[in-house]
Amino acid sequence: MLDRLVQLEDELTVVEAQLGDPGIVTDRIRFAEVGRRHSELSEIVEVGRRWRAAGEDAATAREMLAEASGDEKAELTEMAELSDSEVAGLEGQFRFLLLPKDPNAGKNVILEIRGAEGGEEANLFARDLFEMYRNYAAGKGWKFEIMNADPSDLGGFSDVTAVVRGDAAWSRLKHEGGPHRVQRVPVTESQGRVHTSSATVSVLPEADEVEIQIDTNDLDIDVFRASGPGGQSVNTTDSAVRITHKPTGLVVSMQDEKSQLQNKDKALRVLRSRLLKAQQDAQAAELSAARRDQVGGGGRSEKIRTYNFKENRVTDHRIGLTLYKLDKVLSGELEEVVEALLYDERQRQLSSSD
Repeated sequence: MLDRLVQLEDELTVVEAQLGDPGIVTDRIRFAEVGRRHSELSEIVEVGRRWRAAGEDAATAREMLAEASGDEKAELTEMAELSDSEVAGLEGQFRFLLLPKDPNAGKNVILEIRGAEGGEEANLFARDLFEMYRNYAAGKGWKFEIMNADPSDLGGFSDVTAVVRGDAAWSRLKHEGGPHRVQRVPVTESQGRVHTSSATVSVLPEADEVEIQIDTNDLDIDVFRASGPGGQSVNTTDSAVRITHKPTGLVVSMQDEKSQLQNKDKALRVLRSRLLKAQQDAQAAELSAARRDQVGGGGRSEKIRTYNFKENRVTDHRIGLTLYKLDKVLSGELEEVVEALLYDERQRQLSSSD
């Protein structure tokens, strides 16, 4: 890996020169790309240089140890052991930084939460998940904006979309996509029986116009009057917007804003993000297949996580993690689950790179 470090040092020198190249500085897209690569290389090279220096110090300590005796030998032995430990730690950091970067790192997140199987109970659970993510975002200091919401009759959500803005939003929420299953006694259950319901979560990286350019000729845009649960009118003008992307069949509707223009802007943001996620995930002809990778059919038997109220238990089935603190997790204390998922991801990446 020392040869790899030398290669990266050479590349960093080239990239630093490019940042001062007038031809690149005036190209906004290219300059942003070079800037991101400079940031990545700076971190990798800095850790790599510390690792190389620690290795040299450890080698020197070993050489001195071979010629030492008495108290000096004991002191040098301790120094050599500490140096070896530092080398191992820095080598692990360097190896991890060499892994391929997540193309969505640093992006904002669009969350789409829908009630799936279980009728009104599924919609109520969708609201619970929505509140969980909103509280988690608040604890992280992220901005959380509701883009569109379709409330259900009992106060749940049949469908709700929000954007989460924060530097680490994508890296810490990306594993939340999939079917979530709940086991509890519904408020509509008179006999006290436990029911199983589910809601689906889609986690999309928010795309900008540079990444995903949409031809307006590929869009069918319909406007209609927004309405609330039960058909109650919440708007007296045709401000709601439905956009259909003809090449893929993707449909996005927005109605929360009173302005037709604002609803159209939000719908386009969601559409771009869906297209970007599908493009990255599947590189497949049908974009709907990429969305099914996350949400499946929404069935109760398909799940990434189970929330059992009777046992106050949360189980993430992908990594076999079980916590008996459902109340805290649903209040937004997701960090233990998030960290376990990130650790599992890192271990799999490191194993595949060996």
